[in-house]
Amino acid sequence: MYSRSTSVEFNSLLDYLYKLQRLGIKVGLNHTFELLQRCGNPQNQFQSIHIAGTNGKGSTSAIISSILMEAGLKVGLYTSPHLIRFNERIRVNGKPISDSKIVEFVDEHRSDIDDIESTFFETTTAMAFRYFANKNVDIAVVETGLGGRLDSTNVLTSDLTVITPISLDHRDILGKNILDISKEKAGIIKKNIPLVLAPQDNAVFSQLLKIAGDLDSDVAIVDPPTKVTLSKSGTAFIKNGLSFKTPMIGRHQAINNSVAIEAVQIFMPEIQKEVIDIGIQKVKWPGRLQRMSIEKPIYYDVSHNAHGIQMTLQALHDIFSQKPIGILVMKGDKEVDLVAAAIKNKFDQLIISGDTDLGLLSGADLSDKLSSKGLANLTNIDRFEDALHHIAGIMEKDSRPTLIFGSHYVAEAVFNKFGFLF
Repeated sequence: MYSRSTSVEFNSLLDYLYKLQRLGIKVGLNHTFELLQRCGNPQNQFQSIHIAGTNGKGSTSAIISSILMEAGLKVGLYTSPHLIRFNERIRVNGKPISDSKIVEFVDEHRSDIDDIESTFFETTTAMAFRYFANKNVDIAVVETGLGGRLDSTNVLTSDLTVITPISLDHRDILGKNILDISKEKAGIIKKNIPLVLAPQDNAVFSQLLKIAGDLDSDVAIVDPPTKVTLSKSGTAFIKNGLSFKTPMIGRHQAINNSVAIEAVQIFMPEIQKEVIDIGIQKVKWPGRLQRMSIEKPIYYDVSHNAHGIQMTLQALHDIFSQKPIGILVMKGDKEVDLVAAAIKNKFDQLIISGDTDLGLLSGADLSDKLSSKGLANLTNIDRFEDALHHIAGIMEKDSRPTLIFGSHYVAEAVFNKFGFLF
């Protein structure tokens, strides 16, 4: 079970940080640069690999970090959002930043944060970069928060950029079509800095190559891995004639691993395959088609857009060859129409739930939205914990695969229900 910090000071500080979300998302990097300047410009004190994309960027970041740690480097990792604790966002050699270091940063820079009116993500980005500089990391692996061009992380003068598969998401912010979104993601590409490019739609691929060419960025194109074989224990695949095996499940994870391997080989050409193999095996990245029960095939996945959900469902089908039971929750800002099309006729039984306290749609609202898109035979259980209890009861007599999906925000409830130690 997960145990929260009992520090009154730390919990009060987290409340302060989360309240910065009221400032929303600001367009531009000026606030981030200003805050970083007041922090001593830590972003200039370490090497970095910068990663953007729609799906797989968190997994790819974690894989790169694990391999480089296995190679003996001191590695910073900055990702978002977190599953359980804020501290997960900022790690050095796999260990999350301590409560005391978070308190120390905010105490030192609270007046700067308030003066600049820094947003939540601008503040956490500055915190991460200051922490990495203080820890003298050899390399920081940094995932964008949203988009790329105007994302707070794009203050980096990175040593390598990576773009994972791009699909439709956050259309209200990044653009109405996939090329608009792709252009925003491409904003992390830097002049004369190499780019690792995951498989993309043809139009996106052409656009990214054009942008990279204009910036004289050498592009390493990652071909889809071959001979991909899934099992309940992981995924085997071939990349450039070499065999690899990851504990992560799914054809999409074979792609993420291939992209990560390519990135590591460019950043560290002398790295040995044996080191890569061990690094891949040691990856710990919860919430990605994660099995929650030894006895029953119950899985949790944070996929929350249509493309990510399609990849997750394909992986389950590859393993079990039957329709699963599902519990779906969604945030109010998500593209219900696209998700509805992705999940239609894909479940034997689909339970719709929610939690408005977590910023999710209520089960009733989500059911109505999905029904209006043509989905039928939905079971609405409004309280998420009741939905988990319901599914546990079903699984006492049933062995069909079950998927809990749609949001990072229910991770704590899922992990606590199934006794997962985070």
